[in-house]
Amino acid sequence: MLAYLLIPVGFVLLIKGADVFVEAASSLARRLRVSDLVVGLTVVAFGTSLPELAVNVTASIQGNTGITIGNIIGSNIANILLILGVAGLIYPLVVTKGTVWKEIPLSLLAAIVVGLAANDRFFDGAPSTLSRVEGLILLCFFIIFLYYSATIARNVEEVPSVAPQKVLTLSRIGLLIGIGFVALILGSRWVVNGAVKMATALGVSEAVIGLTVVALGTSLPELATSAAAAYRKNADIAVGNVIGSNIFNLFFILGISAVIRPIPFQPRANLDLGVLFVASVLLFLWMFTGKRHVLERWQAGVFLLGYAVYVVVITFWLN
Repeated sequence: MLAYLLIPVGFVLLIKGADVFVEAASSLARRLRVSDLVVGLTVVAFGTSLPELAVNVTASIQGNTGITIGNIIGSNIANILLILGVAGLIYPLVVTKGTVWKEIPLSLLAAIVVGLAANDRFFDGAPSTLSRVEGLILLCFFIIFLYYSATIARNVEEVPSVAPQKVLTLSRIGLLIGIGFVALILGSRWVVNGAVKMATALGVSEAVIGLTVVALGTSLPELATSAAAAYRKNADIAVGNVIGSNIFNLFFILGISAVIRPIPFQPRANLDLGVLFVASVLLFLWMFTGKRHVLERWQAGVFLLGYAVYVVVITFWLN
């Protein structure tokens, strides 16, 4: 019973902690005269992935590697199939040419790199593990992605701001950052511990809980951001938030997690990577199906149906 209380309370702390942290960091950035675009590309993008980062760092330190990799792959699958599905049903998403030809292929590359790094047994027969060295390689890819984001910031003159506009006093900024950090730490511990207890109680693996309950919970900030952006007919934010988060999750969060503790990779997880790969390829191909560079409502509905089927398969058939 305790697990079922720890997880929802932990998610509330994670999401509110991330929200408070972003508000304080955005206000600090404005005090330092950082542009809205740079704040949006860095602070806000980082903030929506803070729950995944907090959960993964905690799970890595505690040795719960099933949750570590399940959370990231599961979150990325949910980002495409569930979140873009919901956002696309709210309003057809018009995707920019840069996102179609750069960000979506880069997120696909991230999934391929992780798949190759984690499947050592196919190359040298050794047990499949995402090692510390491979974690550092993922972080190097993330640095390249940051450089790309900085290039966008230099070349784009004006974009809608998605960051909070309020500028706070330095004392209040420090207080909010402290509160947000504590909430993230407590929330991540409760989510991880609750997930382990739930897996034990239900007789399922940590990986399944990580791919479903934990992944869905840590993806709530992306869901809220993309759904709100779709409702306001701001497709760039709705799609960019999801694709950017997927790249961030695989390169940075999984990289950090592997550096903290090498992550054993079970062959069964290749199914999940395969689903992520197919979802990414389908998203790219649909940019040229029907209305060019538009995710239409029927395509979003297929995404949602695909997510439902995936959850049923991993929960009842492959555990």
